[in-house]
Amino acid sequence: MSTRLARILTTLFVLATVLLPIYWLVSTSLKSNREITQEGTLYPHVPTLANYVRLFTEKQFGSYLTNSLVVTFVSVAIALVAGAMGAYAIARFRLPLAMEGKVGLFLLTLRIIPPVVILIPVYLLMLSLGLLDTWLGLIVTYTAFNVTFCVWMMESFFREIPVDLEEAAMVDGDSRFGAFRRITLPLAAPGLAATAIFAVLVTFNEFLFALALTATPRAMTMPRGTATLIGRIDTDWASMAAAGVIGALPIVFFALLVQRHLVRGLTMGAVK
Repeated sequence: MSTRLARILTTLFVLATVLLPIYWLVSTSLKSNREITQEGTLYPHVPTLANYVRLFTEKQFGSYLTNSLVVTFVSVAIALVAGAMGAYAIARFRLPLAMEGKVGLFLLTLRIIPPVVILIPVYLLMLSLGLLDTWLGLIVTYTAFNVTFCVWMMESFFREIPVDLEEAAMVDGDSRFGAFRRITLPLAAPGLAATAIFAVLVTFNEFLFALALTATPRAMTMPRGTATLIGRIDTDWASMAAAGVIGALPIVFFALLVQRHLVRGLTMGAVK
């Protein structure tokens, strides 16, 4: 009985820890700024959607959200395609000096280095290319970061797929690329889903490079645009909470869409 009670209390504690911030975010988005800063209520006494309406009519949040979705989708898609082919080459072919076992880790050093260390070189590079405050500048930057992570993560998934399947397809007349596209890639779909969701989370929430590389609503991403709600004199807490709710919806939708592949992909990666 005591063990069961401990489990129930532990479950309630975990649920409260996870759900309380979400409740606070949603309830704050439905309050007025007066109710947030002066009355400090635990729940919205007069729920209102005015904060959401103000985001799109006065704060240009629609542009920030569109920028985030486009930049995230394009950069992650390019990184997945390039990363999958790079990881396949590392997993299937022998490189000079037996580098196939180390090149994945070498590529990952770009993600290991603190982003602030390479912030200025990236800024100067984008300045010289004329890509500051553009979608293309952000896409190039995020793709460079994501492709290294994709190669490192997808390599283990490709190594777990038997080579015999590809060889059987090639004996039947398929080309190497055809066997990769029709046999190997579908079998690696759980790994692609797991890699994609991690890349989407990192890219969609990235703030530092968006802060340095964008300056106007035409290219600002959602995290960068939300920061503009913090003024010198006051902060629009209600609009920031509403922005947080809206910003979380694409990630939640994407996670629900790929959750079946995600669980399988994480399991495959755990037994490498």
